[in-house]
Amino acid sequence: MFSNLLSAANALDSFEPIAKWLTIGVVAALIVTGIILFFAEKATFKTYFRYALPELFVYLLVVGIAFFALDLAKHYSDEYAEENWLDKGMLIRYVLIPLCVFAAVSLLSLALFAILSKKRPSAKKAVGIIGGILSVIALIAALVCIAVYYNLKIANDGYYNSDTASVKQLALYLSALLLIVLIVGLTFFDRQNFRFDTKSLAYAGVCVAMSFALSYIKLWEMPQGGSVTLMSLLPVMIYSYMFGAKKGVFAGFVYGILQAVQDPWLIHPAQFLLDYPVAFSTVGLAGLFRDVKVFEKIPQVSFTLGAVIASLFRFVAHVLSGVFAFEAYAGGKNVWIYSLGYNSFVFIDIAIVIVAGILVFSSKTFVLAINRIAKTKPAVPQKTGNADGAGTPDSAGKAD
Repeated sequence: MFSNLLSAANALDSFEPIAKWLTIGVVAALIVTGIILFFAEKATFKTYFRYALPELFVYLLVVGIAFFALDLAKHYSDEYAEENWLDKGMLIRYVLIPLCVFAAVSLLSLALFAILSKKRPSAKKAVGIIGGILSVIALIAALVCIAVYYNLKIANDGYYNSDTASVKQLALYLSALLLIVLIVGLTFFDRQNFRFDTKSLAYAGVCVAMSFALSYIKLWEMPQGGSVTLMSLLPVMIYSYMFGAKKGVFAGFVYGILQAVQDPWLIHPAQFLLDYPVAFSTVGLAGLFRDVKVFEKIPQVSFTLGAVIASLFRFVAHVLSGVFAFEAYAGGKNVWIYSLGYNSFVFIDIAIVIVAGILVFSSKTFVLAINRIAKTKPAVPQKTGNADGAGTPDSAGKAD
């Protein structure tokens, strides 16, 4: 009976409203309780903050796993494939399995790296290199499989490629490459290094898992992919603020892959890159202004500026994908205007995240906590004697 329920195409649709309102209620209750304790008894608030976050994470992890199982059952069911004119067997072989293999290889490599960082530090470099190479090979293999799927099922389907619309492959590849170069280039303005330790990997896993779970709580959903969610980008953005844009972009990349497995709207390998790993890698740019000295005492501003930059790049990625891959949906209208209008939901999504971010970064307890966890501010020699401790973890925390 349970297996029949799980395989039903509408199981996710039945579960989603219940989980959505339950999660909104849980988050609201935690926030209201925190606000009351903050103003009534600050000493108790610190203890509450320490225990509330792990409990929220466990709850979101359970919800995320349940959603993920039901999502896979829906998108790869006979009913869904028939309704959307899809070949279920090819979708599983060329999309689901390659992406799952890539995710498994990457996660196992990260887990092994984290274990060896504690047990055998001398071996972690070799494992990191081997794991990175295997992950890149798995990603390339997934892109090749998506390309095969495109050529077999989409290139000559008469819809995405017709007399009035076409998938512009060269423009897609060039757009994806250009954005990758720009995103990687911007991370060099971040003073933090790209070396992962056990702590940064653990928090990456926690924040990506929380974002992934929250991404299922959709306030509303767009007809051809995309949605406005309940602050789903906030955990990854906070991670970027804590550990730097370089690590943040990596966390966003992993989150983008999970998004592709969660809701695969894939018709081309370059479109996959633009709409998923590239678009969500930009979320990691939220930490770009963390170390700008003028914002040291106003983290709300540095977070907001980073979030705005991240959303603009994400918007550009989706717009370019819409113009060069989804011209068929424009219905003969100007495809640029269509794509700009359709993807404007990104700004509503980020507005919710910014409001929530300003609230959490207004708490000195929260800022001190993430500074102690990350300890990412480097000790920078200063000319004046009064500032020679500005870069130490303790003074960095006090400055906020």
